[in-house]
Amino acid sequence: MTITAAQAMVNCLLEESVQVVFGLPGAAICPFYDALSRTGIRHILVRQEQNAAHAASGYARLTGRPAVCVATSGPGALNLITGIATAYMDSIPLVVITGQVESGLLGRDVFQEADITGSCEPFVKHSYLVKNAGELPRIFKEAFHIAGTGRQGPVLIDVPVDVQRTKIEFAYPEKVDIRSYRPSLQGHPGQIKRVLTALKNAQRPLICAGGGVFSAGAQEELRQLCRRAGLPVVTTLMGISAVSPMEPLNLGMIGMHGSPVANRAMNEADLLILIGARVGDRAIMSPMGLARNATIVHMDVDPAEIGKNMETHIPLVGDARLILSQLVEKLPDKPAPDWTAGLRQLHPHKPRTGEPDTVSPREVLNELCAQAEPDAVLVADVGQNQIWSARSFRLERGRFLTSGGMGTMGYAVPAAYGAKLAAPERQVIAVCGDGSFQMQMMELATIMANGIPVKIIVMNNMRLGMVRELQANHYAGNETAVSLEGNPDFVRLGEAYGIRCRRLSEGGEIAAAVRALLESPEPFLLECTVSAAEPTL
Repeated sequence: MTITAAQAMVNCLLEESVQVVFGLPGAAICPFYDALSRTGIRHILVRQEQNAAHAASGYARLTGRPAVCVATSGPGALNLITGIATAYMDSIPLVVITGQVESGLLGRDVFQEADITGSCEPFVKHSYLVKNAGELPRIFKEAFHIAGTGRQGPVLIDVPVDVQRTKIEFAYPEKVDIRSYRPSLQGHPGQIKRVLTALKNAQRPLICAGGGVFSAGAQEELRQLCRRAGLPVVTTLMGISAVSPMEPLNLGMIGMHGSPVANRAMNEADLLILIGARVGDRAIMSPMGLARNATIVHMDVDPAEIGKNMETHIPLVGDARLILSQLVEKLPDKPAPDWTAGLRQLHPHKPRTGEPDTVSPREVLNELCAQAEPDAVLVADVGQNQIWSARSFRLERGRFLTSGGMGTMGYAVPAAYGAKLAAPERQVIAVCGDGSFQMQMMELATIMANGIPVKIIVMNNMRLGMVRELQANHYAGNETAVSLEGNPDFVRLGEAYGIRCRRLSEGGEIAAAVRALLESPEPFLLECTVSAAEPTL
């Protein structure tokens, strides 16, 4: 029996056990949407296409599997690009489906035509422009495989509208065979042996965990390695929550906004084991430098990352979970003595705590972590709120999500409701600044329309706070284009969408306000009035 290619596309999603799709339709993707409407797959209608990619990102990060977002041709597809690039930089697995103008009109600049495969080339693991409808089952099978294996990332499938209408015989492949795509998974035994020897000889060993730990699902193996070998651990921004912040061996986040203890440990280590970390500039640019005299072990599934940003003495290519298991099996039972005890006496500079009629964002976030459930998910946006959230994160079994590589403002709210749909049993809280919130506030409608009980905290300092601080410190205080005068009343705005809201401007009310936020069974928005002069650190 033949079916339309649009129905075949939907059947492919069913074969991949897809339960939720995020998107916004248009004429060029209508055949697919028509077929989708006759399935049990839940569609979340976003209010702007970029948010479909961010929501899929949040969903994928909680499930560990590729998530799906959809848009139409031209501006619909182009609006996805920032979300695709955000996922690419942070190695988040997405399958991105876009409609395209009729295949006979490609290249003629017709209405709503855009070369989306060409435009996205730097930001995807692979892309397909489908011209033969019969190839769609193979393409979808390959797309999910490529997105979810090796170094994970987005894969784009662009399907002209006439191709979607074509009738085909449907048969979904049982396996994938791509000769040019063979990610290395097991660590090389010789390199494993070199790492074990380096550990035996090291006096001050240290692990640095990055976002690749989550991609590999290696959190438990990392915990075992740390405890069995007595290895202290620091994290990158993307690695926060890879090891419980309550773990005594966890020294915190490194980098230009990291903790003094973590940065000092990086500087004094004589063996540094990098796990799933790109060694990006915000991690390297720490006040103490980066392991100047250490032997560097770099473990990553992507060989292109090893040695790219810093010299590596022992490269180890493969899946972090498998490699860590190999290491744990061969470790001695007796852990090494803790060499970081003296470093723990360091304390960060205590920042100013605000002005009258303002609250300290750190106190709010500390209270949030004190009251939240131990496995809650905290989704930070970009700006000062990101650093306040990262440095305050204290949830024993929680998860910290943010946009690290691209640093995309407008990420938190859609990523948070995507995460909530993936894990409805967990508390999910998005933290934004007033600037970043206004890049995504239309998604309040998506939250209410779909009954997704995420919680939102807006840190309102009437400024683009991090840029203001940069100008104050490096441009002789010439603050330009950073004032957000004209902000709406966020409480009234939330109430207009039917969301419960509260404004917090007194320190003595923090505990009660956070309790109201977390105990609400429905979406809740908490606006916090923050001093414009509140520093990042």
